[in-house]
Amino acid sequence: MNEAFQLEDRSGLKRLDVNFVLVVIALNIIGLINLYSATHGAAATGLSQRFLVQTVWIGIGWTLFMVVTFVDYKIWTRAAYLFFVVNLIALAAVPFLGKSIYGSKRWLDLGFFHYQPSETMKVILVIVLARTLSKVSSPGGLGIKQLVWPLTLTAIPFIMTVKQPDLGTALMFFAIAFSMILFVGVKKKLLIGALVTFLVALPLAWQFGMKPYQKNRVLTFLDPSRDPRGAGYNSNQSIIAVGSGKILGKGFRKGTQSQLEFLPERHTDFIFSVLSEEHGFIGSMTTLGLYFILFFLGIRTGTQARDKTGALLAVGGLALVFWHMFVNIGMVIGLLPIVGIPLPLLSYGGSNLLPTMVALGLVSSVSLRKFLF
Repeated sequence: MNEAFQLEDRSGLKRLDVNFVLVVIALNIIGLINLYSATHGAAATGLSQRFLVQTVWIGIGWTLFMVVTFVDYKIWTRAAYLFFVVNLIALAAVPFLGKSIYGSKRWLDLGFFHYQPSETMKVILVIVLARTLSKVSSPGGLGIKQLVWPLTLTAIPFIMTVKQPDLGTALMFFAIAFSMILFVGVKKKLLIGALVTFLVALPLAWQFGMKPYQKNRVLTFLDPSRDPRGAGYNSNQSIIAVGSGKILGKGFRKGTQSQLEFLPERHTDFIFSVLSEEHGFIGSMTTLGLYFILFFLGIRTGTQARDKTGALLAVGGLALVFWHMFVNIGMVIGLLPIVGIPLPLLSYGGSNLLPTMVALGLVSSVSLRKFLF
């Protein structure tokens, strides 16, 4: 236990990155403010209790954040493969025991909580890849042989998640893995080859890999007017909400798109639309600014990490948050197709919030030990 917990009372707390913690708290508060507005409108019958539930998730999230922070991150990487196997078992159980919501089986009903194994797999993938990639190196960048195992570790949960089907979450696995692999370094020829392979595979994936509803989302993204009351409805309502906020917004709980329930899933995937409509360009940019401060502080932690494992954990944890933010905001403003990707720290639900807090806890753990030698 002495090895695992390096609290060291006051000295441990002094090494805690207070700025990093304050930025996360600020984003939590913004999320709660918007969630309150989204769930207490005129048409929000049955949603108001979700605000109270979210406060509980945030409390649990901060407990996990602190535990992960004060436990030496090497403890987590040592148990990486155990975590990975257990989570794979949970993923494998979803098709048989999973709860079907909106036509997809992604959750295991634990009674008090709907557990989504693909969400926890994201942060576990960060840990297992940090352990794996920290042990490989090549002066000219990683080659095929060094990447076979990391890519296999990524491909297994990817395939299992695609079958749920949940392509958006599955692609997050490769986005996280790509960020961590790129940080380590890859041979240029391999990068070019991967890009060519990706471009060649796109039409094949379209023809044979994508389901009709997924194709429809892409076509609607390219031309929202083709089905404004069907597949294009969510995107159109979100863009209207974002644009109508203008500079200063309509005011707290005064957004017509969200309060009158024109905006779908306004407490989860489209929480940024609520923010933009009610607090305008200023509120949106302030929130984005907090995210980028979070990334700046995290990147600084990665560059100051005491070892390669710590640097990779910081990069992976930040990549998990960044790609979720990038895809979610891109989709609500019409720059990306609609996919079920929540906005980290703002969207309702424990399935995404808890793994996000664990990922940020890993970054904080690396920061706490960056001056220990």
